[in-house]
Amino acid sequence: MAPSEPDAARAAVVIVGGHEGGAEVAVEPLVEQGPLLRASSVGHSLEDAVQQALDGTDLPVCVVPMTLGRDPQLVADTARTLTWLTRGPMAGRVMLAEPFGNATLLTGWLRVAVARVVDPFDAPDLAVLLTARAANSFDNAELFRIAHLVKSRGDLPWVEVAFRGGEPDVAEGVERCEQLGARQVVVVPADFGPAVDVPMAGVIDGWPLLTPPEISGMLATRIAAALLKLSRGDDGIAAGLDADHHHGHGGTAWRESDYDDD
Repeated sequence: MAPSEPDAARAAVVIVGGHEGGAEVAVEPLVEQGPLLRASSVGHSLEDAVQQALDGTDLPVCVVPMTLGRDPQLVADTARTLTWLTRGPMAGRVMLAEPFGNATLLTGWLRVAVARVVDPFDAPDLAVLLTARAANSFDNAELFRIAHLVKSRGDLPWVEVAFRGGEPDVAEGVERCEQLGARQVVVVPADFGPAVDVPMAGVIDGWPLLTPPEISGMLATRIAAALLKLSRGDDGIAAGLDADHHHGHGGTAWRESDYDDD
């Protein structure tokens, strides 16, 4: 049976986060949509949030992977979890939206954020340090690639990378900028978290990357597109399964038997 037309483009929304901190973001009320629930990770946390949404409303449930573009495994693992959840009577009520962001969008957001914090200083000896919570080697390497793209479109002599809880850490990143000749260092987050875990003397904090209204606007766009696809019979889950296919680590292999024993 084909799914019914969405009711006034409304849905219960579940945002699921990974190492980029997307589950903890501040979101302005999504007035046009339904209730908002959060899952701190895929697996049981996501299952519980989706089930709560299904039990609490008759609206369709839209799951949005909160990656800025550096966590394709989050998208694929979310799709695997939803594949199990949508067996039987839940089919047609749950949809997977496109990821919140992608590498192209993240590059653009970073360029805007860098310009916002750098322009008032107009300093030729100023460096930008992009930071993110440490993840796996492939997602970390993607940030170095994006940093190169950010630098190539600006007039900055230095755009470096550091990781909160990883190597190089933020203090090492600041030191490298200074060794290269920078007299001022602007630290800009490349994920949903703060630029630094604790304030650092002599460092300009460029947090946050996106404001709550900006996050809400992007979410609304993803939800509307997912609802339109659902009305045409596409819940988006099949497409999400291949999100990490060319990402190197490939994620954790999904097997039917992982769920058949329940």
